[in-house]
Amino acid sequence: MVVLEPTGRLRGYRARPIGALRDAGAKPVLVELEGSLPFDVIESKLAIPDVRRDSVSRTALVNRLRAAGAFPPVVVVAPAGYGKTTVLAQWAAKDARPFAWLSIDGRDNDPVVLLRHLAAALDPIDPIEPRVLEALGSQAPSLWDSVMPRLTAHLASGESPFVLVLDDVDLLEADDALAIIAALIENLPHRSMVALAGRAQPKLPVASLRVGGPLLEIGTFELALSRREAEILLRACAVELDEQGIAELLQRTEGWAAGIFLTALAARDCRESVDSPAGGAHVGGDDRYLADYIEAESMSELSPELHEFLRRTSVLENMCGPLCDAVLERDDAVVALAAIERLNLFVVPLDRHREWYRYHRLFRELLRRKLADEEPELVRVLNARAAEWFEARGDPESALGYAYAAGDSDRAARILSSVALQVHSSGRAATLESWLRPFDDDEQLEQYPAVAVTGCRTHAVRGRPEEAERWLEAAERGAASRRKGVASVRPCIAVMRSAMCARGPAQMRTDAVAARSKLRRGATWRASALLVEGAAAILLGNDGKADSILAEAALEADRIGSNETRVVALGERAVLAGARGDHQEAEALAVEACDLMGETELKDYSTSALALAASARAMLRHGMWEKARHQLTLAGNLLPRLTYALPWLAVQVRLEVGYACVTMRDRKGAQRMLEEVRAIFGVKPKLGALSAGVDALADEIDDMPADGPNGSSALTAAELRLLPLLSTHLSFREIGERLFVSRNTIKTQAISVYRKLGVSSRSEAIARASELGLIGPKEQLVTSVGPLDASNSAA
Repeated sequence: MVVLEPTGRLRGYRARPIGALRDAGAKPVLVELEGSLPFDVIESKLAIPDVRRDSVSRTALVNRLRAAGAFPPVVVVAPAGYGKTTVLAQWAAKDARPFAWLSIDGRDNDPVVLLRHLAAALDPIDPIEPRVLEALGSQAPSLWDSVMPRLTAHLASGESPFVLVLDDVDLLEADDALAIIAALIENLPHRSMVALAGRAQPKLPVASLRVGGPLLEIGTFELALSRREAEILLRACAVELDEQGIAELLQRTEGWAAGIFLTALAARDCRESVDSPAGGAHVGGDDRYLADYIEAESMSELSPELHEFLRRTSVLENMCGPLCDAVLERDDAVVALAAIERLNLFVVPLDRHREWYRYHRLFRELLRRKLADEEPELVRVLNARAAEWFEARGDPESALGYAYAAGDSDRAARILSSVALQVHSSGRAATLESWLRPFDDDEQLEQYPAVAVTGCRTHAVRGRPEEAERWLEAAERGAASRRKGVASVRPCIAVMRSAMCARGPAQMRTDAVAARSKLRRGATWRASALLVEGAAAILLGNDGKADSILAEAALEADRIGSNETRVVALGERAVLAGARGDHQEAEALAVEACDLMGETELKDYSTSALALAASARAMLRHGMWEKARHQLTLAGNLLPRLTYALPWLAVQVRLEVGYACVTMRDRKGAQRMLEEVRAIFGVKPKLGALSAGVDALADEIDDMPADGPNGSSALTAAELRLLPLLSTHLSFREIGERLFVSRNTIKTQAISVYRKLGVSSRSEAIARASELGLIGPKEQLVTSVGPLDASNSAA
């Protein structure tokens, strides 16, 4: 249902929704004018909208306005449907001061019409002297010589504060009309306020108002509905969403009240059950309710040229003048963007300099639908131009998205291959996977072998051996069938074939050396080639050579910013140092690897597990059991993604974790690692010297008591804190005083320690703990997990 109201946006009349669509709940209430005025006014323009019972209460905003006495001007600007009028009407209902209300339309650009309606709105609050009213009613009132001086003097002398609301004030364009409003603002009596509301910034000098005194500005951010308010609005429409559904709805609508209301209408009309995780996300810019509303309220009066600009720039997620010029092949986009912002057409500035913008999500969806319907042949063309613009300006990630949208696989493959390792090494594996997904077709993979080998690496690190092999085979077929443009890809294929170690350590080393010899210093894959060459040397039993190669790999990875490769290389070197008894070097390398993990968001990468396991073993040598267990837990969380896709690394990590479990007398944990290692050997049996490590771990487990205690892994944090104090001459009472617990508590903990260590006395417990390394020097080790102080150590 709509009512027709006069408007100055176009000649004639325009339909405006009422009820919930007219700013989510306001309806007109006529004011009673005391006595007769010597001129005619449209009384509906002076009506203070009533607050509907089912409207959402904007308590926080209303309270902010009520307390804003120090801000004479209030500017409320937002697109249609954000609830501007509703908030102001709720304020009028709650504030103790009287309100004068004027709904502006195009006729108010005539200063006489404007002044007559202002006088009619203000007269019931503080009667205006008759001669001013009579002057306004004359055939040719002398506004600036007679009416305005007397009216402003009347306002300034008023003793009772009031609030004047000018709704749709952005429709005022005439200089005289704007001068009248500015004069009213300057002459407001003490504690009185004027609220300027509209869909665009008023033509008044708002910037000067900001500088000249206090100014309260309320925009789309403040007017956006909160989660609780959205729930109330949905409930009023007899629609319920679960938490995820509401979150998705708020994200898509950005808190736009009309968008939420129209979504509820669509859901109710379709008689859908929207209490599922997807509920609320099904209404987009192409929904008929939403499209009709935006068309009627925001787009019906725009010029064809502006329509075209909006429609064609909808392909852009973010936009600036030069980008729009390039995409549209024009040179005046800055002017068009300024006009769109001035009209407040659901555009969001992204910086303070007003250079970059984006459209409201639902508005952009509507525009994109219109583009697809009216100019489908332009969609790819416009996206291709955007891709070219971003690539030329050194933003490959943005260019990649537009290349996909343009269907330009050649450009997308080139860009993806150039940035893949950098993105992967920054901890953004999920982003890289989303980029690879459009190429997941054997024909596509063969056509773009550089993409295929990148996908192979990603799948291998994510623990998907079958997918890694499929993508690698596609890369090999593609490289074999092409003579041009694949020379740089072949060494990368050799690196991945080496890393997957299907044909034993000797071939692994051969592939790695061949790849490294063809990769110049600084090439993105060179560090990876060195890493797998070093790993092959370990499998061949040449630890000294391996350490030298791995040191070079770490340096090369540091030079090119390949953080993942550097973490693995450091972890490998830490394991080698520990194996040869250089525990200080092992600790330093483990610390360096863990610090780098924390700095580069690689903690969730399966390849980080070796550094974590090496760090745990270093901590155990210092009796830092709680920290060691924490590191082992982190490593254990990564094991499901560390599979026979990278068999040498998967086995190494499990061996290190298994040895740590042996040290902690955790037989079950060690046995589980042994079983997993043997399963990997069942698929990839040719892992060289690592088989000796498997036998050594099995022997260690066999030497553990079959039904014995679980050692340190079974000790609680309190019992670990107690152990070093048991080695002193302090009594249980004195230990309790130091730990702020009772003597009985200490005695209970001590008995538990004896039982778990399989001893019967304090002296035997000390000896056993020393044998297990549970007590030792009070040394500390700093890792990315945090400071390791005595409170977290058994020392």
